Amino acid sequence: MPHRLLKFGLSKKHPEQRMFSAPSRLRDEYDVVIIGGGGHGLAAAYYLAKDHGVTNVAVLEKGYIGGGGTGRNTAIVRSNYLTPEGVRFYQESVELFRDFSRELNLNIFYSERGHFTLAHSPASLRTQRWRAEVNKQLGVDSRVVSPEFIKETVPEIDLQVGGKQSPIHGALYHPPGAIARHDAVAWGYARGADQRGAEIHQQTAVTDIEIRDGAVAGVHTDRGFVKTRKVLSAVAGWTTHITAMTGLRTPLVIHPLQAMVTEPLKPWLNAIVVSASLHLYVSQSSRGELVTGASLDPYELISMRSTLDFVEGLSTGLLDLFPCIGDVRVMRQWAGLCDMTPDFSPIMGTTPIKGFYLDAGWGTWGFKATPVSGKTMASTIAADRDDDLITAFNISRFEQFKLVGEKGAASVGH
Repeated sequence: MPHRLLKFGLSKKHPEQRMFSAPSRLRDEYDVVIIGGGGHGLAAAYYLAKDHGVTNVAVLEKGYIGGGGTGRNTAIVRSNYLTPEGVRFYQESVELFRDFSRELNLNIFYSERGHFTLAHSPASLRTQRWRAEVNKQLGVDSRVVSPEFIKETVPEIDLQVGGKQSPIHGALYHPPGAIARHDAVAWGYARGADQRGAEIHQQTAVTDIEIRDGAVAGVHTDRGFVKTRKVLSAVAGWTTHITAMTGLRTPLVIHPLQAMVTEPLKPWLNAIVVSASLHLYVSQSSRGELVTGASLDPYELISMRSTLDFVEGLSTGLLDLFPCIGDVRVMRQWAGLCDMTPDFSPIMGTTPIKGFYLDAGWGTWGFKATPVSGKTMASTIAADRDDDLITAFNISRFEQFKLVGEKGAASVGH
């Protein structure tokens, strides 16, 4: 490190401003309490203040901000979903991501790479054509491309998949597909919310939610009781713990999801490649690492342990697609929790309990929804009415049998 830079870093004359403040105590009462200091919860706090002037807000995080799903995902952003409800929702999120660095004055290294969803059979290719047509009708840039186009864009790929799997018949290509720095997204929203008056309390666990006459009256924490009439749960894989406090039933099941990164390499993969048949996806980060993951672990379990079986299985699929990386070393691996719904769409908005709002059911696709989930949940909380963009995602759809089937576009796609 240059000596002048070191002197500047240690100088008391030029102290670096903290990303956000750390209030010493909880107030007795808040207008809104947000449980979960990940991207979704922090984004909701930011948009409550920015769009609706609601600043008496507490974000309660039992660990540290971004330490849950926000910090354990693989940071892919896209909107090439299958249902009209999903496409509109995620396209709005893409637009918000594109403007994030300007609006919040923080570089999140947003980089559009193009997103390939490979088809290994004629049936899979038909599904990709279906998705492409839905996308086009809603103004989203997606199209089906040939194996030749894939090979031209990603020369290192083996279209025959090592001869052990079905060859690649084509792909759904989504040029706006992008990657971003996930922790920076959490920091940006935390700083923005803090600057507008919201409080962020780390190391603060919610132990119970008090319900009186069918409405929220407050939350109990390990630092005392807080009065509030509005509570948002945005805790992803821990949602079932929170809903148990209220007595609200949901169809959520929790599965682990694992990922890993390799040692840094010179840039060579300038696209995001997804294969549902091989149960994998891969992109290259701005630091040169190959960031890659697989489908959900097949068992229901609240655990963030990673396994050797995952690495072996994922590596086999990667080598079938990219034989050239046989000597590349794996640097680290990790696991997160996915709260899955039967239709692979989120649960968002109001609930039968007055003042209790859910932002859950994100499965493997929560990061890409961070901005739009915060904006729509802020609107919902402020008006006590579901935002128009998320009405289809209300928990009541399971009673009404109005599911929003996204499995064809959400499974493994991340």
